[in-house]
Amino acid sequence: MSAGTTTPTTEPSLDASVVAALGSAERPGHAGPVSASLTYGWRALLKIKHVPEQLFDVTMFPIMFTLMFTYVFGGAVAGSPGEYLQYALPGILTQTVVFITMYTALTINTDIEKGVFDRFRSLPVWRPALLVGALLGDTLRYALASAMVLVVGLLIGYRAPGGLPGVLAAVVLLLVFCFSLSWLWLIVGLKVRTPNAVMGTSMMVLFPLTFVSSVFAPPETMPGWLQAFVEVNPVTLLVEAARGLMNGSPDGGDILVVLVLSAAITALFAPVALRMYNRKT
Repeated sequence: MSAGTTTPTTEPSLDASVVAALGSAERPGHAGPVSASLTYGWRALLKIKHVPEQLFDVTMFPIMFTLMFTYVFGGAVAGSPGEYLQYALPGILTQTVVFITMYTALTINTDIEKGVFDRFRSLPVWRPALLVGALLGDTLRYALASAMVLVVGLLIGYRAPGGLPGVLAAVVLLLVFCFSLSWLWLIVGLKVRTPNAVMGTSMMVLFPLTFVSSVFAPPETMPGWLQAFVEVNPVTLLVEAARGLMNGSPDGGDILVVLVLSAAITALFAPVALRMYNRKT
């Protein structure tokens, strides 16, 4: 070989370079439906950690609602704030958590607007995991809001005749119903264009449902034409079931109606939300 001839160097193969960069450990398996859903649920909690202002709706609003309605309406409706609190607190608890369900739509719509939604859809995970995980994270928010209302009510004089078991049963029933209702808000969040439109649509639905109910006053004190709506209002059914549990006189019929209604709402709206999610572009 002549002196001017150079010996070619041996370049590592492409596969060896990739292995060196990525490591030689076994490739982790795909996340299952439960694992993926819990991961997205944890993401919802991390968002609260990094943006603590999101806790405002589950801390300050419950306190404001409880204090405002007790001391503004208490004397006029029941003669004293203390007596009114015994009647109204289960309703205020229900109204507060039902109102918070609209943030499910707001969260998914914000993800769509920022482009995060498309990134998640491209991942090789169980497709509904994003929606289910978001609902799991929101359920924790509902539980936190419930705790805030109950603590404030306890501090200003509320005592549940049904004791701790009745209160816990009422909260669980409320969480079951609100979890099912959140599927409806997912549809709204996937359908409308902006977060502002989500808020407007949600308010148009929630205000009549929560205020035209037995949350703040017994239906028998209302005009007959209004009672017909109040008595079939799903929020009234939920309030009466929770009130019975907290008062130590649970009505099995009311509880069964709420559970059946929750199952029906989920069966009706969950497939629609999942279909819209899969077809969203």
